Amino acid sequence: MTNKRLIIGVTGASGAIYAKVLLDTLVQISDQLEAVGIVMSKNAQEVWEFELENTKYKQYPFTIYDKNDFYAPFASGSAQYDTMIICPCSMGTLARIASGVSNDLITRAADVVLKERRKLILVARETPYSQIHLENMLRVTQAGGIICPATPSFYSLPKTFEEVAATVTNRVISLAGLQLKSYRWGTDNIVKKQE
Repeated sequence: MTNKRLIIGVTGASGAIYAKVLLDTLVQISDQLEAVGIVMSKNAQEVWEFELENTKYKQYPFTIYDKNDFYAPFASGSAQYDTMIICPCSMGTLARIASGVSNDLITRAADVVLKERRKLILVARETPYSQIHLENMLRVTQAGGIICPATPSFYSLPKTFEEVAATVTNRVISLAGLQLKSYRWGTDNIVKKQE
């Protein structure tokens, strides 16, 4: 298997725990990765610091790019990054991508990934969805993107916030074509006592 080149966008939607768990897992499977570039909006940094009460996003062993750095390699399709994951993805970011507005590195990279017919995965974080949100999700899907809502599952019986978040991020990692040992429905036996 060829190692992957990933772009990770983090936007200012609530749900910094999803970004943290995703990045933590990428560190664990870094032997499958050739390159990881991270772009965080200012709002994403503020949400991370508020919700997680730390600045550990600065400490990951990946390259961090400023959101206005259009000299980043993945601002061009010639850099051949395989996949972009935006986690969490705000509705504003979704709207700009759906409309083809490339006003920062996150939206430019998403535009590049779509035009190059590579994989774009948006971990949408909002509730409820308006008609505008849904129409934007449809537009991105029709353009080749994947909407993977930050909707956790519970059949693996998660015990912590991080385990709950991992039910989403593990799915994202699988969608990105990376190998990860995680709970799979029908292959792991979870027995509940009948009362």
